[in-house]
Amino acid sequence: MNSIRVRLGVLGLAMLTGFSTPTAASAAEAAAPSPTVEERRLDRAVPQEILRRSGFDTVAPRLARALVEARSYAQARRAVVVEGTQLWRRAVDRAQGRGPAGGDLSRDDDRPLYWARLGMTREVRTWEPDFGLTDGQRTALLDELERTSRGQTTLRYAHGKNLKRILVTGFDPFTLDRDIRISNPSGATALALDGTVIETADGPARIETAVFPVRWQDFTEGTAERTLRPHLPEVDLFTTVSQGRVGRFDVERTNGAWRGGFADNDNIGRTETVPVTDPASQPQWTTTTLPYRAIVTADTGRFPVYDNTGVTEIPAGGTEPVVRPDGPTPGSTARAGGGGDYLSNEIAYRATLLRDRLGLHDVLPGGHVHTPVLQFGAGNTTGVTDPEFVRNRVDIIAQVRTILRVAAEES
Repeated sequence: MNSIRVRLGVLGLAMLTGFSTPTAASAAEAAAPSPTVEERRLDRAVPQEILRRSGFDTVAPRLARALVEARSYAQARRAVVVEGTQLWRRAVDRAQGRGPAGGDLSRDDDRPLYWARLGMTREVRTWEPDFGLTDGQRTALLDELERTSRGQTTLRYAHGKNLKRILVTGFDPFTLDRDIRISNPSGATALALDGTVIETADGPARIETAVFPVRWQDFTEGTAERTLRPHLPEVDLFTTVSQGRVGRFDVERTNGAWRGGFADNDNIGRTETVPVTDPASQPQWTTTTLPYRAIVTADTGRFPVYDNTGVTEIPAGGTEPVVRPDGPTPGSTARAGGGGDYLSNEIAYRATLLRDRLGLHDVLPGGHVHTPVLQFGAGNTTGVTDPEFVRNRVDIIAQVRTILRVAAEES
């Protein structure tokens, strides 16, 4: 972000928020690495309370036992795939009211999935089996765990001529060093809507979802493209979703090819052009093909919805960033899309660029929607939840669902 965008990002605008080729296995055994910055937050009181009050505190220990019992890399890989897939399914089931709640934390909460996954990745990252594990094998196990526990490997659509297919993505919680209690309504929306069917004026539409990490490196390695590429040609609508501004939804008109440097969940920042394949043909801007006029005029819920056309650019021939309320000018260089210059802008840019490179710009509605910032009730500075917090999240989820219905009916 430029400095203005960074400050806004700290207040919640930033998220508005793999293709990982494992390192070639070497013959030598590799020592287990230390937990990441993100994983080390697990030891704090709030994550432990969230896990305990949802029943997800059993997830990482179960994987640890399965790894202890593994007698080969193949057995370990099977255990990781099974446990990762079960974690995603358990989180979806809990959010949609199936099975036990596991505790008194509300079912709409996305945080048990996030913290349980980190517990699992920490187990894999620090595991030292007797049979030895190369760096490449450990990387591959972590990749399998990330993808399966995020719903990225279980995107499935039934095919019927009267069934529309919708793809939705969400994000992990972020800015956790500012407030470790944070929940991300986009991740909660993904859990609540995965595999559900909405009735539209044109018939039923099935929603499939996946969640993405708030880490620059995963996007550099192509996690978005690897997940979305097989499915964009078969869907009728896609929407990337992330947390944005206080008290409002935004349909982002334009996405920019720029990373503004805001720190990710591993406290790493990147300031550079968004790295993609074939950079010689990379555009500075991509645009939404969602039916934004219909979305912003429809009655979708209690939060207002805006058509956000603003960007920050370096004009052609210029050297300094300029804010443009009505979109980019010809030949300009991106410094922030409507959704900023963090990973929410990046997934929107990558998804819409992929749409265009697949030749689907004119036939596939797709783009980015920012939800309101999920806020705790007044005076709650320490509690992990409260009635207003839950109400806000439930209302945001319901409004995203209605936005999807309107978009499907207008597409």
